[in-house]
Amino acid sequence: MRALAWLPRPLDPVRSIKMKIIMVLVAAGGGGMVWFSLWLRWFPFWTGLTAVIIGVTITQFLAHGMTSPLREMTAAARAMAHGDYTRRVRATSQDEVGELAVAFNQMAADLAAADRQRRELIANVSHELRTPITALQGLLENIVDGVARAEPATMLTALTQTERLGRLVTELLDLSRLDAGVMPLNRAPIDIPTFLDDVVREATVNADGAGHDVRFLVSTPGIVVPGDRERLHQVFANLLDNAARHSPPGGTVTVRAERHGEHLLLAVADEGDGIPAADRDRVFERFTRGERAADGGTGLGLAIARWVVQLHRGTIAVVDPPSRPPTGSSATGRFGPGCHIHVTLPLQVA
Repeated sequence: MRALAWLPRPLDPVRSIKMKIIMVLVAAGGGGMVWFSLWLRWFPFWTGLTAVIIGVTITQFLAHGMTSPLREMTAAARAMAHGDYTRRVRATSQDEVGELAVAFNQMAADLAAADRQRRELIANVSHELRTPITALQGLLENIVDGVARAEPATMLTALTQTERLGRLVTELLDLSRLDAGVMPLNRAPIDIPTFLDDVVREATVNADGAGHDVRFLVSTPGIVVPGDRERLHQVFANLLDNAARHSPPGGTVTVRAERHGEHLLLAVADEGDGIPAADRDRVFERFTRGERAADGGTGLGLAIARWVVQLHRGTIAVVDPPSRPPTGSSATGRFGPGCHIHVTLPLQVA
């Protein structure tokens, strides 16, 4: 193709592809007439002229259907430039123009979805930022006006809102890095028992500090997997934090690890009300918190967890609760069915 780039393109100034087709046919017909009249010295003039007129008329009729998808694409592209992504092109042709129309419609649908996600992201971020900022502003105004004093309990509330802001900003930065594909993994061998002990110890401190009366039960064999320890710690810290917040007082959060062939299964289960089956896929979408969200969660933690697990070539999903409690669990059925999340990680680097 590059070798032909130097060839002239004399029809480029013509603004209509239909006119270009007619000009090509007229030029071809005219060349034939010149050939017959000059070289063979035979050409029935009126017959040739009639053939040219009929050929141009038929071309005008047929070319309309050939070029109408291109005109529709031009109009739709101009509408997209003004933010209208609802226009579609009629793609009934089976040739290259039809394939182009199908690709154009797919591109329009993708752009519409991206624009909708962008608008939802802006709206959700604005809402999530407004809540702690409004709380902080009201608290500080009360202190400045003398309505409230800077007592430890008051400052603890301010600290909680500040931490929520910091957590939201951190999660947004993580999402931007994930979307840009600039989140490298620092893979290293991870000893699963030690790893889970560290995560559970931190979750226990956070649960006690937040007043969640739960206990963590860990069951894990001696397994080593390759992965980014910091990122996986972020995943399971989020899962255990969610489990602690949604468990009833006196409940138990169960963490277990099992080897299944060439994969490691890591399961986290609480004894709360669980997640409805219809919402189990949506909870991994951004800013989706479902019916369980009665607290200050940002709705980004599980979205980031799914990204991190997928970067490790693993899977994460909410599964049905087992018919009986897992081995070693103290669950007795006195609480809800609970939320059961399974994470699978490959034992070998792909």
